[in-house]
Amino acid sequence: MTHFFSKLVLLTVCGLIGSVGSASAAAMCQGFGPQTPRDISNVEGTNTRVFSEAPPADQLNLCNIHTHTNAEHKGPGFTVFAGDQEHGGYQCNETASLSKEELEDPAHGHGAFHGIVPGDTIEVHWVYTSCDVPPGEGLESCMSDSCANPELRVESQVFLVVNDKNALNFADFAYGNTIVNGLHQPKSLPTGTGTPVVFAGSTTGPKFTEEHCSPLQVTWSVRPTCAKIDVNSLYKWAEDGNVFHEEHSHGVRQLVTAPELLAPIK
Repeated sequence: MTHFFSKLVLLTVCGLIGSVGSASAAAMCQGFGPQTPRDISNVEGTNTRVFSEAPPADQLNLCNIHTHTNAEHKGPGFTVFAGDQEHGGYQCNETASLSKEELEDPAHGHGAFHGIVPGDTIEVHWVYTSCDVPPGEGLESCMSDSCANPELRVESQVFLVVNDKNALNFADFAYGNTIVNGLHQPKSLPTGTGTPVVFAGSTTGPKFTEEHCSPLQVTWSVRPTCAKIDVNSLYKWAEDGNVFHEEHSHGVRQLVTAPELLAPIK
């Protein structure tokens, strides 16, 4: 029973399993650790549950890469509210100023990475685990029979998707069977988008709310500004296939704002 529960809980990383509910002050979840996503510009939080910060990404194994349509977090570079629906969240500040050329969809609505077209904002999550496991399909790849309760870290970058081959190429941040010091790693992580904001949090995704909280403990590292990424590179990532079998962008969990559900950011 304990082993099964560990697997079920881990599958909730970034919100792939959870309970649906709408938040209310009277029904706010009790006894849970700090939750995610949050406004990373707000350092306040009164949640008293503490856990050790996970090691840096280069000391852990990459176990999953996936995206969310629109940013789950709110940050200095992504403040445009996109609504409270499953694909709501926040858009990059530069969204309204994109050119006609940047907004042209080379796939005419039939791109291989479903749910993404030029002009969209995506938040990419690189998920890391302390388990000795290779990257693979689904977040169950972050654990093993001998490592049921790993330390978890998520590196996050928000991108503005454009049709521009001079923009960033997603292949530069993908997994290419790269092993560094015996650990699975992406080819690289984004740079030049500000010092990441590091904080204690939880899993995300549209099935969690302030009423139905996530039980998992995750160390987050969220970069504060957007970068433009070429839509063609996302389509190619899906067309060529990837070890994660990712071919669509996931929904978002709405921003957690209750101080009782947030850890202070140091």
